[in-house]
Formats: sequence, structure tokens, C-alpha cells
Amino acid sequence: MTPLALDPAPRSYPSFVILTRRSNRGASCVPENQSLEDVKQWLVREATGIADVLLLFEEYMWRCRAAGIPVDRSTLHVGTLHPRMIGFSWSWNTDDGLCDELAATMEARGSAAYTRNPLFRVIAEGEVIEVQLTTEEGAASSPLMEELAQNGYTEYVAMPLSAAGDRQNAITFATKEPGGFSAEIKAKAGPLLDVFALHVERHIFQRIAQNVVETYLGPSAGARVLRGEIRRGDGEAIKAVVFLSDLRDFTGLTDRLSGPEVSAVLNTYFETVANAVLSRGGDVLKFIGDGILAVFPHDVLGRSAAATCAFEAAREALKVLETLNREPPDAIARIDGWRPLRAGIALHEGEVFFGNVGAQTRLDFTVIGRAVNETSRVEALCKELQRALLLTEPVYSALESETRADVMLIGAHKLRGVEKPIQIYAPAECGRSRTP
Repeated sequence: MTPLALDPAPRSYPSFVILTRRSNRGASCVPENQSLEDVKQWLVREATGIADVLLLFEEYMWRCRAAGIPVDRSTLHVGTLHPRMIGFSWSWNTDDGLCDELAATMEARGSAAYTRNPLFRVIAEGEVIEVQLTTEEGAASSPLMEELAQNGYTEYVAMPLSAAGDRQNAITFATKEPGGFSAEIKAKAGPLLDVFALHVERHIFQRIAQNVVETYLGPSAGARVLRGEIRRGDGEAIKAVVFLSDLRDFTGLTDRLSGPEVSAVLNTYFETVANAVLSRGGDVLKFIGDGILAVFPHDVLGRSAAATCAFEAAREALKVLETLNREPPDAIARIDGWRPLRAGIALHEGEVFFGNVGAQTRLDFTVIGRAVNETSRVEALCKELQRALLLTEPVYSALESETRADVMLIGAHKLRGVEKPIQIYAPAECGRSRTP
């Protein structure tokens, strides 16, 4: 899962925090009158059926407030396994009635806004933090405490939240109640928080599982695995445009560069092509050596859109590669001997089996079939014809009319293992590749 940034207004967040979702149900999402026993019964019954942490946390906080706990602001923080994110959090308060879901990027670890926040000590050391914001010392203890004090909050509490005790997740509470949270309120709220922690643990494990399978399998395949398609042979035949990209002169790169340098260059290439595919609705299935296998399914996009999106993704990937050859990103700018990065991309349409193949105890979720093999044969023609992008007649015929006008016929070509020659097309603007 790659979070999408949304406009956080009327709130603002540090640069390393991304707003991914928001709920604004407000106090109306819970009964007007609640007792602490009502909240407990909700936690052990109805709450077990809520599959969304955002909605669960929002309702929990409004129920606590309706039951007489004078909380005006609360945040929930959990760690995760993700290649780009260190964790997720949820932020609720009564000032605007909003509850936000947030993702914290890797940049958070070195940020003073995070390390100077009392929350850092809770997550890193497992401390319980209680700050009286009405005192000069408490208000001056961190930038966040100063901000809360200026906004009328009287006490801030942050504590670890982990039912299993093996992960420093955290929750915070702040109140504007004169005198802060009373000892009686803290004693009564404690048992409710213990039950809520169990729900958080359950959701954390589900979120981590989702992150892992999506990272290694992709969103579509990952969702299928989580739904239970984990036996050999599970899957289905689908119609799709198959997208295959191959990096040129990869052997030469490995001869000229060190291992870490090759990895940096390869990752830059993969990110360029994968971003183009994913942004247009494609599904990246596999990184094969220096190649990328992706599909644009008909059942998700429609035949014409699948062809057009695959074609536009290929053109975008080639365009970005040309740009980074001139203006390389920092990750590879200081590496000598990698230029130019060039790729051959082939697009073909057909029926493929999308599912589990492999051994009983080691499976791979991928696509196989004649269309995949034929796409590989077309990609090999890129070198022979000195073209960076080739597509077959079925893809060409499915393109939207305005896109088809930019494509030219190269001719009929025999593919190894295919009985009849197949018509091959290429975009006119790509011209001939300078690196065969």
C-alpha cells in the first residue's frame, strides 16, 4: 500500500506525515448518553465487527467522551512493516470534530519535530508521559506542549499501548478540563483502554499482513492471497494486456559497476517503469532480473482502456528514462558508467492464468500462458528492429482512436514458437532505438 496524500486543511501536519483518509462523523456516530459500562460492552461486542481502525478509533473516542471522560484530543500510533513508512497514526479532536488517518514516512526518524515530541520517548523507551500544561515548565517542555497550552489544554498523557508487550505502540490523550484528568477518571478509563488495546493489536497484524503481501505480490495478487487463494492452482483465467520491459545492456552494467551501484541503478529503473504502470491502473507482478512483468486486466479497466493505459505507461516510462539520463536523481548521480539507461518494452493482449504456481510449500502468484510467452518474443524483436516500444495488432486495434493515430505499422513478423506471423506496431515518435 502506497498512501495517497490528501489536503489536510483545516489541519496541518509535518512534511513527513501524509494524510491518507479522514472521517467527519462527529459525535453523532454514537448514542448521546453513555456509561462506562456501555463503552465496555461496545468494546467486547459491536467493536469486534469494525474492520477499519479509523472508524473504530473515532467511535471509541466519542463514546468515551459521551461517558463523561473529558478527553478533547487523542492520537493513536502504531508501527508497521512497509518499505516507505515507519508507521500509521490516527488523530481525533473535538475542536473540528475530525478523525484523520496518517502515514509517517522514513524521514520522521531524523526529524526534530518527532524526536523532541514526548511521544518519541513513549515509542522508543516505553515511558508513560504526563504533562501539566498549566505550569510554565510543562508548557515549555516541547514545541507540541507549548502549542497545546496555547490552545487551552490543561493536561497531556502519552503511554505505550501493546497488549502483547512486544511493540511500543502508543496512545495520547489531552484535555481542556480545569485541573486535567482526575485520578478517578484515570482509574475508570484504564480497563477500557486495556480492552481497546486488544482491538489495536488485531488490526496491526492485519495491516502488516496487507503491507507485506502488497509489497511483494502487488495489490491485486496480495488481496487474493489475503482472501484465501493460497493453494497451488488457485486463480483464474483473465484477459489482459501483458506489459514486459527489459533493461538494455544489463550485463555490461554488472561488469562496469559494483554490486551496490548496480542495485542503485536497477532500483531507479524499476521505480521509473513501475510508477508509470501503477499510476495508470496496471499491476506489477514480478521483477525478473532486469525485467518487469505487469498486466492491465480487461475486467478491471475494460479492453480499450487496458490497451491505452498500457501504451501510455510504456511511453511515459521511456520518456522518464530519457529525462533521468540527462538529469539523474541523487541515488545514481555520482555513479560513473551507467549512462544511458534504455529499455525495450513489449505489449501484447491475450488470455493468461493469474494465480498460484509452484511447489506445495513454495508458491508464486503470477501470470502464465501463451500470451506471456508471446510478449517475451515481441520484446526480443525490440533489439532486432531497434525500437524501444513494440505492440501487437490486438493491442493496436483496442487502442482509443486518438491514440491509434500516433502508431505506425512496422510489418508482419514471425515469432519463435508462433505458427503465423503477427503484425507489429510502434509509436511514430519513439523512432529507432539508438542502442540495439
